[in-house]
Amino acid sequence: MAQVGKREDVIKSLKLRRSLQRRMRLIRNSRPKFLRYLSWRFWKFERHEYWRKPKGNDNKMRLQLKGYPPIVKIGYGSPAKMRYLHPSGLEPVVVFNVKELSSLDPRKHIIYIGSSVGLRKRMEILRMAQERGFKVANAGVV
Repeated sequence: MAQVGKREDVIKSLKLRRSLQRRMRLIRNSRPKFLRYLSWRFWKFERHEYWRKPKGNDNKMRLQLKGYPPIVKIGYGSPAKMRYLHPSGLEPVVVFNVKELSSLDPRKHIIYIGSSVGLRKRMEILRMAQERGFKVANAGVV
């Protein structure tokens, strides 16, 4: 009887994660590309496409006038349950040794191997992660 309840909980959490992923994908695709002010006019801003908040006194973008790009606001954020998760919907965890894998669940966690881990231990962690069915996000970095 306990197994059935546990199985239902797992299925429910997977369905919730899938629906959140679908919602996250929709939000990500419908979110506007936030441009730096005057990036459409100056080449030096255009090639560095990063956001800077407009702060000028008479800045039309800061005043949110019609015809100017939108500025970053809290309403464009992702759902709280999906924040800080890997795009696969799994929770990222940095691992530095094989022992740390024992307390993790392959259905909930995705692994990043710490940057200070040497090659021998990295190969050992990779082998154990594959045996236990973990996804390793930075496996190609060897």
